[in-house]
Amino acid sequence: MIKHIVMWNLRGATRAERQSHAGQLRDSFDSLKGRIPGLLHLEVGVDHSCVDYACDVVLYSEFESQAALDAYATHPEHLRVKRELGDLRVTRHQVDYAAPARAGVPSATDPRELLE
Repeated sequence: MIKHIVMWNLRGATRAERQSHAGQLRDSFDSLKGRIPGLLHLEVGVDHSCVDYACDVVLYSEFESQAALDAYATHPEHLRVKRELGDLRVTRHQVDYAAPARAGVPSATDPRELLE
C-alpha cells in the first residue's frame, strides 16, 4: 500500500476566505471517491489549530500500489479536480511512502483477497 499525503496553504486575506477555499478543496477531492481505480481511502482535513506554522488543509489517501498512485496523477477525474482548484494554493507539501501490511488486513494488491 502507498500512502499519499499532501498539505496546502491556501490563498485568502482572511481566515474566513481560506476556510471557504478549504471547503471547496474538500468537496472537489471528496468527489473522487469511488471514481479512481486503486484509490482505497481518501480524506481531507481542514486545520482548526490556527497555529502560525500549520497548513490549512491536508489530503490523506491510500493507494493499492505505486502503479495505482501513478495512474491517479493523470486520471481525468484527478485532472478535473486540479483544474477546479486552479490557483487556490500558496504552498504545497507532499509525502508518499510504502506502508507495511497490517496484521489481519488483507493485501489490496489482489482484489480476490478482499473476498476471502
